[in-house]
Amino acid sequence: MQERLAKIRLLLLDVDGIMTDGRIVYDNNGIETKSFDVKDGHGLKLLQRAGIRIGIITGRQSEVVAFRARELDIDILYQGVKDKLVPYREILDNLGLGEGEVAYMGDDVVDLPILRRVGFAATVADAVPEVAPLVHYVTGKKGGRGAVREVCDLILKEGGHWEGVTARYFQG
Repeated sequence: MQERLAKIRLLLLDVDGIMTDGRIVYDNNGIETKSFDVKDGHGLKLLQRAGIRIGIITGRQSEVVAFRARELDIDILYQGVKDKLVPYREILDNLGLGEGEVAYMGDDVVDLPILRRVGFAATVADAVPEVAPLVHYVTGKKGGRGAVREVCDLILKEGGHWEGVTARYFQG
């Protein structure tokens, strides 16, 4: 696992069921809202400080997701995607990365084509049953409830980046 995680240069994420709990909530005006875990966001910022890029590939289109991506300085954002392999390949080409340098978190069968290719594939505790047997890691936490942070910490610690990005927090 350490060898695999030490190679990671990019973490790609699905949104619904990974960054959120999968629920879609509309207010009386039809405005969509989602809940994001602040610890997940901080984990993503720690990865960025370690030089690991973050990207989002999602099948739905949502201004809330675009807002969250901007808030977290995530400039790789593909929404409304029917075939996730298309942007996945484009991202790898644009960044000059190999599949072994990519981690991906997905929770449903539409994520399997990417999960099968990446160097590190992860899913959440409440993923659909078909996904868990095909990934390298299943979080102890559910989607939208700290699962992303769990994977971020795993990449940082097992990949050898933890002390470098967290040292300032533990000093006097």
